[in-house]
Amino acid sequence: MNRTAFGRPRSILATAAALAAALLATGCSAAPGAGDAPADGAGYTVEHAMGETALVDVPERIVVLDSPHLDALVALGITPVGAPEIGEGRGFPAYLADELDETAPVGYIAEPDVDAIVNLEPDLILGSKVRHEALYEELSAIAPTVFSEDTGTNWHEQADLTAAAVDRSDEMAELIADLDARVAEVGEQVGARGRTASIVRFREDNFRLYGPGTFSGSLLSAMGFDLGERDWNEWSMMELSPELYEQIDGDVVFYMSPGGDPTATTQQRVADLWSALPAVASGDAHEVEDDTWMVGIGVLGGNLVVDQVEDLLS
Repeated sequence: MNRTAFGRPRSILATAAALAAALLATGCSAAPGAGDAPADGAGYTVEHAMGETALVDVPERIVVLDSPHLDALVALGITPVGAPEIGEGRGFPAYLADELDETAPVGYIAEPDVDAIVNLEPDLILGSKVRHEALYEELSAIAPTVFSEDTGTNWHEQADLTAAAVDRSDEMAELIADLDARVAEVGEQVGARGRTASIVRFREDNFRLYGPGTFSGSLLSAMGFDLGERDWNEWSMMELSPELYEQIDGDVVFYMSPGGDPTATTQQRVADLWSALPAVASGDAHEVEDDTWMVGIGVLGGNLVVDQVEDLLS
């Protein structure tokens, strides 16, 4: 494949480390019990997708099962004792890996390892109903368990719920407000308003277009980009075969493949066809990191997405 025609891959590890350090320096303590913890020991109750969960104290040994909750914890300066790997051989999300040296893997996002979770003796488990509903009762027998409704779509829900579960809602509200301000600033800087954009993820047998309800789609929409009026599914996506490559019709294209391996996806097949598309012809098709745009769901990943847009389009 002619990788130059697609754009250039971007390394985000250094950016992620600097961003995490900057956010943690704003006053977020590394201790899970710091911040808004109840002083009277009365505990608190968290309302979530599966009901209500009572917590006597702010949890200290937290296992997360999904990436939005992982991003939220790290953004708050909290290191979970356990977290899922993205998939076989992929480890933790690259942009967070340096913050997770003391975190044990507990299976994969799509398939948590319950035995590994038990062995960590958690006092809180965080996950999502859309992925892990079938495990809720089993997990609740291990430790208090809090599930968001969604994952990725409506990502503020997952960030807010994670913060509520560790009694740090005010800090998360500030982090989200800071990201919103940055989104607006960069959107104006790159001239997003009035331009269309396509977010493309190449998979083994097809490719996906991501709409305004997805994590990265919501960020681009807030910048001012138009992702198009399409028949988005319930997760604000479209699944398309390579022959429908002309649906990648944005003035700007951001594309990626899981694991970054184009030979394992439809990326090469589409690359052989799409040279005449406007964004490709004008040099506005840019390869970006899958771990950030698709897995990095939250304020840390969001800031990195915004940084990449600024870097690529300024």
